Amino acid sequence: MASSVEKRNDNQAEAPQLLLKNQVCFSLYSASNAMIRAYRPLLNALDLTYPQYLAMMVIWEKDGINVKDLGHDLHLDSGTLTPLLKRLESKGFIDRKRSSEDERIRLVFLTEQGHALKEKARSVPGAIFCKSQLEREELQQLKATCERLLANLEL
Repeated sequence: MASSVEKRNDNQAEAPQLLLKNQVCFSLYSASNAMIRAYRPLLNALDLTYPQYLAMMVIWEKDGINVKDLGHDLHLDSGTLTPLLKRLESKGFIDRKRSSEDERIRLVFLTEQGHALKEKARSVPGAIFCKSQLEREELQQLKATCERLLANLEL
């Protein structure tokens, strides 16, 4: 009768593609979770969750963006985006308004409080950069690789 160690070694030899330690997806998943955990204390001070922070980054860049375009930029469907925007609105960071040209279109605008939040958030990227302990070039390469992977998987 084979020992459990022998069985484990046989399994590793027969199907290395099924070993968790060999999975790129698991490394991405684990790194993503660690990144979000690293953001948490910084974003708690801003009263934002990580998805809310991402939405605010787009809105800071594109004040007056329509909800459909915001969802596209964030890779979120309306079922996920709408509750997120409602929470940001209830916190006073944004206003959602209907377009004067087409009332079916909802637009997202920053409030005074949303503009002030941008100033408070300026230190977040630098803090995460320091925490990563990677060189700027390494992070830029990692970002480019992730973007290529996303584009390939969305084909």
